[in-house]
Amino acid sequence: MLSNQSSDWVSRSLTSVWHPCTQMQHHETTPLIPVSHGRGAWLYDHDGRRYLDGISSWWVNLFGHANPRINAALRDQLDKLEHAMLAGFTHEPVIELSERLAALTGHRLGHAFYASDGASAVEIALKMSFHSWRNRGRAEKQEFVCLQGSYHGETIGALAVTDVALFKDAYGPLLRAAQTVMSPDARQARADETAQDVARRAAQEVERLFEQKADRIAAIIVEPLVQCAAGMAMHDPLYLQLVRALCDRYGVHLILDEIAVGCGRTGTFFACEQAGIWPDFVTLSKGISGGYLPLSLVLTTDDVYQAFYSADVTRGFLHSHSYTGNPLACRAALATLDIFAQDDVLAANRTKAERITAALAPLREHARVKNFRQQGMIWAFDAIDVDNTFSRRFFANATQQELLLRPIGGTGYLMPPYILSDDDIDLLAARTLAVFDQTIASQP
Repeated sequence: MLSNQSSDWVSRSLTSVWHPCTQMQHHETTPLIPVSHGRGAWLYDHDGRRYLDGISSWWVNLFGHANPRINAALRDQLDKLEHAMLAGFTHEPVIELSERLAALTGHRLGHAFYASDGASAVEIALKMSFHSWRNRGRAEKQEFVCLQGSYHGETIGALAVTDVALFKDAYGPLLRAAQTVMSPDARQARADETAQDVARRAAQEVERLFEQKADRIAAIIVEPLVQCAAGMAMHDPLYLQLVRALCDRYGVHLILDEIAVGCGRTGTFFACEQAGIWPDFVTLSKGISGGYLPLSLVLTTDDVYQAFYSADVTRGFLHSHSYTGNPLACRAALATLDIFAQDDVLAANRTKAERITAALAPLREHARVKNFRQQGMIWAFDAIDVDNTFSRRFFANATQQELLLRPIGGTGYLMPPYILSDDDIDLLAARTLAVFDQTIASQP
């Protein structure tokens, strides 16, 4: 039971706040959790109950809530500059962040363009691709290609290259049609196939499309290594290599959406590093600010940048957001990059991931689980023979076990912060298994 204080917060929220990705009526039976504060990997409600944040608060929180180093950086920045417009002005945090991100790509990408959320970064990349072709006299190249099951955001342009019916169908009349090609999801392997075989089949479909329509295609957009909203669909890096080669051969831009899979989540800072390739555009958001403040960005090549560089204003990229390159958000991102460097996070994560995978062995072997899989600091499994209430029932049961977990359909997943202790790992693994058993047993 909620205390009077918690009940009051819940009532006020339901009256005044329209919560995201939610059928609000469901909160008649699944109460909101009024969060009071966070410490490390844990969130706490107003009644003192705690919840291990097993999904990094929608994949954003890398180094724990109320991280002292990020807090200190933001306090310092607050006394200097909270915000200034980035048109005609600049400031230290945005310059330093842009320089450091370019360096992380070996200066293959740069010219950082900033926004606030992931969907906006995708919009920027799509517009840049089309506009750069237009500036080069190729205005007919205005179509985009996405993967089956892809998700790139909720704004109109991003939704057009999303292939999740639940999010997209209601807005179909508003959207520009995109070409959809086979996902390289390794779960589609036939009896005699490997994940690389699936990657080759999927790339062959891209090649057939490019052969027919490359003169009209501006770009293909891919979430590298893991299509998160598609139920953590994982694919072999070979797919990225093959698609990069096809883009080079047929003159099509490659956009890699690293909003969820970048910032070390898949094992390298940029997921595409595991394929040994670089795109024409990469989008980042979520973890780039450590989960502190809204921040997104696009990095692109010198070639794309030069297509806009002109005395002619109409050839410029005139896209804008009021809070572009916000100093506080950039400072949080700089503190996040400092932690990566100072703590050798990528190496530490490899050790931690082995520990978590071992702890999840009983879940992997469960009779009602298939396709247990892991990529970097992402774990996923598909529940066998569950109904369409599985996700909501799992979430509710998890909160009773001090866990924040939110399956995607019949796919359970873990995407925890990078700071879990051994005790946290043991608790997360054991209670995830218990929640799964409880949810399976209670199926109507």
